[in-house]
Amino acid sequence: MASTSLLIHTSFYTAAAARRSPSGLPFLRPRRASRLVVSASASSPPPSLDALIFDCDGVILESEHFHMQAYNDAFAHFGVRCPPDAAAPLHWDEDFNNDLQSRITGGKPKMRWYFGEHGWPSSKIFETQPSSDSDKEQLIDIIQDWKTERFKEIIKSGTVEPRPGVLRLMDEAKDAGIKLSVCSAAAKSSVVMCLENLIGLERFNGLDCFLAGDDVKLKKPDPSIYILAAKKLGVESKNCLVVEDSIIGLQAAKGAGMPCIITFTPFSAKQDFKHFKDAVATYPDLSNVRFEDLRLLLQESLVTG
Repeated sequence: MASTSLLIHTSFYTAAAARRSPSGLPFLRPRRASRLVVSASASSPPPSLDALIFDCDGVILESEHFHMQAYNDAFAHFGVRCPPDAAAPLHWDEDFNNDLQSRITGGKPKMRWYFGEHGWPSSKIFETQPSSDSDKEQLIDIIQDWKTERFKEIIKSGTVEPRPGVLRLMDEAKDAGIKLSVCSAAAKSSVVMCLENLIGLERFNGLDCFLAGDDVKLKKPDPSIYILAAKKLGVESKNCLVVEDSIIGLQAAKGAGMPCIITFTPFSAKQDFKHFKDAVATYPDLSNVRFEDLRLLLQESLVTG
């Protein structure tokens, strides 16, 4: 059977890898820097990029410090004291919050873990420590609901902007006929509000798939949300490219069989860089990343396995 050659020029990887971010991390970590020649059967089309999937928090916006502020405001509002006899309400500082975020996704799981480790708190909700499972869940639900509304107030304030390059990259993908999706572990109401305010109603309504933490039973690093996205988009997982900002997100994408790029935030840049070895590429942001760059990256990733 006749065959053709697929030529992938990777010289731009070398130049990009030579540039480094202020943190010392490379703008791009290529798998190789050479001219790759691959034989492909005429009956087998070259690997394609069919869908581009964005995480929200940390990718579309640098949100972690806003979430931290909203949680601390909620702890102060409800007088959450942990341990119960603490002199002041609970306050998560930046270093602790960053460490917690690198290990656990979702606000409710974070609080369940923290109170399980440090003791269930006293508060204006329950003056004494809640003892029954139903009271513990009620405490977490009330704090989380108030925190979510506070987070929305911060985002709606007009002071928050999308990360560099995100809107342009979304538009380039749409113009190229590529399916576009957002998959976030956060609560749906919070993600909808963020997207409507940051990417605009037209882009939000134009998404081919939108999933939030409410849509799956297990949160990242479990791959459920990405597996469901591929099903809803009607594409193979290997032909999706995920944009994430953290180790947990990378693990979720990898578990779903999807190549993933990492775009760093000040928070995720503190994570151990070696853990991102499975990423197709790493960037400090998307300001210099073009859609065609990503198409070539995915082709090389699929060809080299």
